[in-house]
Amino acid sequence: IEAGFRHIDSAYTYQNEEQVGQAIRSKIADGTVKREDIFYTSKVWSTFLRPELVQPALEKSLKDLQLDYVDLYIIHQPVALMPGETLFPTDENGKPMFDSVDLCRTWEALEKCKDAGLTKSIGVSNFNHKQLEKILNKPGLKYKPVCNQVECHPYLNQSKLLEFCKSHDIVLVAYGALGAQRTLQWVNPNLPFLLEDPVLSAIAKKHKQTPALVALRYQIQRGVVVLAKSYNKKRIKENIQVFDFELTLEDMKAIDGLNSNIRYYDFQQAVDHPEYPYSEEY
Repeated sequence: IEAGFRHIDSAYTYQNEEQVGQAIRSKIADGTVKREDIFYTSKVWSTFLRPELVQPALEKSLKDLQLDYVDLYIIHQPVALMPGETLFPTDENGKPMFDSVDLCRTWEALEKCKDAGLTKSIGVSNFNHKQLEKILNKPGLKYKPVCNQVECHPYLNQSKLLEFCKSHDIVLVAYGALGAQRTLQWVNPNLPFLLEDPVLSAIAKKHKQTPALVALRYQIQRGVVVLAKSYNKKRIKENIQVFDFELTLEDMKAIDGLNSNIRYYDFQQAVDHPEYPYSEEY
């Protein structure tokens, strides 16, 4: 917030909403921002996708945050897991314990959260276009998803999904926009490291910027809302400088050319679930 960021993207499953809420409230208290200056996103986790569990999950997040509302509440991902205290329930063989939920019913529960004033907007995350279509075509739809938050970066530029979303006035929000940290246990360590890409590096050098800023700027110029994740104060300050320069049409084309459908977060454990989103092309 001190660096100038106003969009805070969190989730129940990140288990940090208490601390994040505290930080937001302290910046409101010291006059840096008003509540309406902050755009705060939370997400309903996979163990709470049964319709009757959705609002209590949001109420729990709000209680942790000590906020009256969130700006955006989204379905974290379409694969439902068994309800309970555990975030990733597994059986004795370590296999995930799936639940079967009609996501249209889950969506109706989110609509009720919006009507109750607990969230300003509602959306989804990690949905493919068929799963989005299912909600868009739902009889009696009250509010359509305002966004679909998905992994998106020059190696997985989601151009087909972006086109689909734009045609339905759905904002595409990019996570993993800088690739992924090599150390994460759920990321394949053999995948190429995005920020070391020679094309990105050359464009960065030309503009006297960093490859990370080029990757962020690329998304902004495509009309994508981009999340910049860093734990490092210096780089957090650097990332907000994305508005200080512009990529040329040639730059954009060159970055488009890097697309190779490399998915860092492929959630392989859920591949057998009927709602596993990545079996579709987009």
